Order: sequence, then structure tokens, then C-alpha cells
Amino acid sequence: MLFQLLFPLADQFSPFNLFRYLTFRSGGAMVTALFISFVMGPRVIAWLKSKQREGQPIRLDGPESHLLRKKGTPTMGGFLILLGLVVSTLLWADLGNGYVWVTLFVTVGFGAIGFFDDYKKLTRRSSRGLSSRGKLAAEIVISGAAAVAVVLLTHDAAIRTALTVPFFKNVLIELGWSFFVPLAILVITGASNAVNLTDGLDGLAIVPSMIAASCFALIAYLSGNLIFANYLQIHHVAGAGELAVFCAALVGSGLGFLWYNAPPAMVFMGDTGSLSIGGALGVISVITKHELVLAIIGGLFVLETVSVIVQVASFKLTGKRVFRMAPLHHHFEKKGWQEPTIVIRFWIIASVLAIAGLSTLKLR
Repeated sequence: MLFQLLFPLADQFSPFNLFRYLTFRSGGAMVTALFISFVMGPRVIAWLKSKQREGQPIRLDGPESHLLRKKGTPTMGGFLILLGLVVSTLLWADLGNGYVWVTLFVTVGFGAIGFFDDYKKLTRRSSRGLSSRGKLAAEIVISGAAAVAVVLLTHDAAIRTALTVPFFKNVLIELGWSFFVPLAILVITGASNAVNLTDGLDGLAIVPSMIAASCFALIAYLSGNLIFANYLQIHHVAGAGELAVFCAALVGSGLGFLWYNAPPAMVFMGDTGSLSIGGALGVISVITKHELVLAIIGGLFVLETVSVIVQVASFKLTGKRVFRMAPLHHHFEKKGWQEPTIVIRFWIIASVLAIAGLSTLKLR
């Protein structure tokens, strides 16, 4: 909005020329989102507490400590993340860019699914919300619409429905509509649910999410810049650079949320936050043609998801469990690790994986 309003006036007032730069608007988006989170945080948390007298329903089969320490803590804190993220993006991004609207569509759409899921849990006083099939169906519809929009918005026909492979310069696997769209749906819904599974301890999901968002802010900026894309020999996606503003806003709103989610958490993000953040990361990876790199940068989310798949498969096939409890962070809780120890060590793992993912930009 500010770009459309102020940049055309740069001839009359030269400082408005700053709005042409993605770096300036990305910085402005991050600070704005952080400010909104700080200002609105106490109000949102107080409102959530007034509506959720008993707080988020805690899994009865979860670690015993959760029943004592986390009881009464409100959920749906993802609304605070979405508030800062959406408002800041609308203020600082170029609203004439189709990729921005597709990303906002997925983020808000998945946030709405998460909101209804959280609402069901609260009204039923149970850790079970929407049915798995219903939730997955809604996610597939939103992801499918976004995937089709991304293909239509991509100017370069050579990469429109192709899968790029990290570490290789010119490797493109042409999938066509019939395979690319399902792949995009898998990436977006998979990323969304992977972040959702990781969200189980205070601060565990939000910091790796901010790390991933920071990485994709850089990837979007470089992919959208023809000179940098050619230098790094990555595929240029015209218009993708604008997503750096969105990613910066996500980092800012995430930092603001972490202020209230740091141990001991005053609020949980709930599915409202985790589904929307994961969906956003997924669609950005599809737009920038770095779907496989997301699996590296978001490797912590992948590990958490794989631990659940392995646990369920093992129990159904053999009647035995591989982990003491899944997702993976609960396994270490059962082993006696303290919550802050698990969270910080997982943050370290997320940082290392992010560096490995970014290395793909140069190692080709």
C-alpha cells in the first residue's frame, strides 16, 4: 500500500524513492510486524484468556509435566502472528504483485482452518479438533488453488511446471500440470502439518520458523533479481523478490510472538499459527522453485514428521514403538531432558540445517 501511495511521489519528495528498494521495505515490514505484536500482544492474550477459562486442552497421553505446567495457558496465539504479518505485508509490499496475494491467500486460509480446529478443541475440551479428513480436504483445496495460480503467474515457461534440483546448475525436471500441481499441494500441505507437529514445547516451533523465513527472504530476493540469479546460477523467477517483504514480516511477527511464547509461555500459537506458518513457507518454496531446499532448511520439521510416521507404522506393523513418544521432542522429554534443553538444542539443529540449505545457492 505504501509503495503504491508514496513511491509515485518520489519526484516531489526524494526520500520516498526509498520505497523502490526491497531491502528498505523488508526492514520496514519486519519492524512494523514486531511493533504490532508488542502493542497488541497483551490485549490479544487478555482477550483469549477471557474466552478460554481453562486454556488449551492438554493431551492426556502426553508428558506428565505438561498437565501441571501448561494447564490454563490460552491457545490461538497464532492470531497475533497473523495480525502482525498480514497488516505489515499489506502496508509494505507491492500489492500489484500476484505472488504476494497467493501467499497471503494460503497463509490466511490455513490460519482459518487452524482457527476452527482450535475452536473445536476448546468447545469440546479435548485435544481432538476437526476430523483429519475434513482438515486435509480443506488444505488440499487451498493448496490446489494456490498451485494453479503460481503456475499461471510464472512468466518463464521453462520453469513454470518444472522441479529444480539443488546442487546442480541446469537440472530441471519437467513435470507438467498433471504432476507439478499435486507436488505443490504435497509441499504446501506437508510443510503446514510438519510445523504443526513441531509445535509442542514453548518456543520450539516459532524460532525454526523464523530461521526458515529468514532463509527464504534471501532466496526470494536472489531469485527475483536477474543479476544475482545469473551469478549464482539459480533460476530467475520474475516478481518473486517481493516475497522478501512477506518473509521479513513473518520474522517480525514471530519475534513479537516469541516474547510471549518464551518459557513459561503466556500463550500458545495453536493450529491457527502453526498451520498458517507452514503453509506460507510451503507456497514460497513453490514460487521460488526451491521446494527441495525447503526440506533441508526445514529439516527439523521433517525429522519431527518422520518420527510420527515411523512410530505409527512400527506400532501398526509390529506392535512396538520406536520412540518413547512421538513427535520426536516428546521422546526426549520422556528420556528426562528438560524442556529448555530440548528447545535450544532443536534450535541449534534448525540453524545448522538452514546453513546447509543456503549452501545450495552456491554449491552448484
